[in-house]
Parts: sequence; structure tokens; C-alpha cells
Amino acid sequence: MTEKIFTVLDLLNLEFKAHNALNLRCLGGRKGLNREISIPELNRPGLALSGFFEFFAYDRLQIFGRGEAAYIQKLEAENKIETIQQMFSYTLPCCIFTHNLSPGKTFFEIAEKSRCPILQTDINTTEFTIRIIRILSAIFSPQQTIHGVLVEVYGIGILILGDSGVGKSETALELIKHGHRLVADDVVEMHCVNGNVLMGAGANKIIGHHMEIRGLGILNITHLFGVGAIRDRKQVQLVVILEEWNPKKMYDRIGTDEKVMEILGVSIPKLEIPVKPGRNIPVIIETAAMNERLKQMGYNSAKEFNQNILKWIESDTARSVYFGSEDII
Repeated sequence: MTEKIFTVLDLLNLEFKAHNALNLRCLGGRKGLNREISIPELNRPGLALSGFFEFFAYDRLQIFGRGEAAYIQKLEAENKIETIQQMFSYTLPCCIFTHNLSPGKTFFEIAEKSRCPILQTDINTTEFTIRIIRILSAIFSPQQTIHGVLVEVYGIGILILGDSGVGKSETALELIKHGHRLVADDVVEMHCVNGNVLMGAGANKIIGHHMEIRGLGILNITHLFGVGAIRDRKQVQLVVILEEWNPKKMYDRIGTDEKVMEILGVSIPKLEIPVKPGRNIPVIIETAAMNERLKQMGYNSAKEFNQNILKWIESDTARSVYFGSEDII
């Protein structure tokens, strides 16, 4: 798990589009763009502007909507800027004005003197709050880098693990040929979102969606199979561990023994699949994905099979006790 340093400049440089776009631009206080954003939370500083500084959450991003902007104009018009000066006596990460609003000259001068960045967005306050909380939650979520391959098979995010050379990338390549999608190969960056959702993505955007196949080299999956064969991130819902066939090991043949793997505190269903000549691993993984979807819908074929066997045994035993062995014959 790694700690990430995230600054106001990093926030400005985020390249999100469509429903995630922040549309931020810097209006002033550029000397403070290296200020660190330490927590993924926001604050509306209305109480601070009115002079109440108890429990002032100064270490959060300060969001100024229409109400706060109008109050700042009132304070500047009445030359009552003491609360503004007191607010900037705290080390604020930055101030963000929504609705394309901007503060007055006095506010700018005080912010510039304290080296606090002033940012502006054309998005309304409610929508901007939703977007930035979603983005910051992902950025500040617990992270871990894992050596493996992440693919999407029938809508299920499957993390394929195993020793080097066991055939992880080759298996993923065959799955891509079957119409499934690659998320990341070799290095997968995990994020724990909301404490119970595990999201996986490629650790490096530049080399993302490339695969290393021994004997072939580096393959660009996007160019070979098209953009429909890739996706940027996916929830991890199943872990498949490929291992060399061990004749001395007892493998699960029924499916009632459900194993899990814990990653960043999240328990993910785990399958151990032995690899040996003649076994079609991609087809097995496709079947595992469909079976996992059935489980998520509330149907477990292994448990149903076990229950049916128990009912049959109980029924046969009951008939034997009632009729006697000679009557049954």
C-alpha cells in the first residue's frame, strides 16, 4: 500500500472528460499551486466568512458558491475584510469558485499575499461537488500494485495470478480472441473504493493495453483487436490462480469449498486452476465467469447439487427403513 502526495497543481492537471470533467482554471495564487491536498473532503466556508472559526475545516478544499461569493462582495463593499484576512491566516489548500464566479479585488490581493491558489469552474456547485468527491475518493483510496493480468469476461472482472511463465498472458490473449476485454497486463494497480469495492487498472497509461508474449514480444492489443478489446478500469470480482498441476494436491471437484483472497481488506472469491497439457484454461475461465454471475444472481449450482444429493440419500434411507430391504428387492 502506497501513500500518494497530491497537490493543487495535480488537481488542475487531471484530464477527465464528460461526466467527470472539472473544468478548473487558475485565477490567482499560482505560487501556492504546490500546496498539498491531504484529505478528500470539502468545506463551504460560509461560517468562517461570518467570523465563526471554531471547528473551521481549513485543511479541506474550500468551495465558494453563489451564496459565499455574494457575501464576499458585501464584505468588500462595506470594507469589512477582517474575517477574510483571518480566514487566509490558515493554510488553505485552495479556494474554488463555481458557476464561473470570481471574487473581488480585495479577496484576490489577500489570497495572493497568503499564496493561496484561487480556482474557478463553470460547473454549478452541486454537480461540481459530486464530481470532485468522486474523483478525490478514487485518488485517495488505498492502493496496491499486483503482478498479474486483469481481464473482463462476460462482465466479470477477473484477476489472473500465478508464477512467472505459467501462462497468464497467453490465457488472457486467448480470452481477448474470444471477444473479451483486457484491462491490464503484468502490473495491475488496485484501488479500494468505499471500503468494499476493489477496482483494478493499468499502473502506467503509456504502456497500458500492451501485452508481453514470450516468443512474440510486445503486442499492442488496441491496434491488433480494436478499441472494443480494452477498457481502462474494472471492478475485480473473481481471482483465478493458475498453477502447475500437482498430482499430490487435492483439488476441489465439487465447488462447495468456496475460497476467498483478501486484497486491501476486500474479500474476493478465489479459484485455483491447475494447468497441464490438454486443459483448455480460457474456456474454464469463461465458465467460471458465467458461474460467478449466476452466484451473484443468487444461484449456486454446486450447493444445489449437494442439496439434491442429500435429499436423495435421505429419501432412499427413509424408504429403506419403512419398507425393509426385502420389500424393496
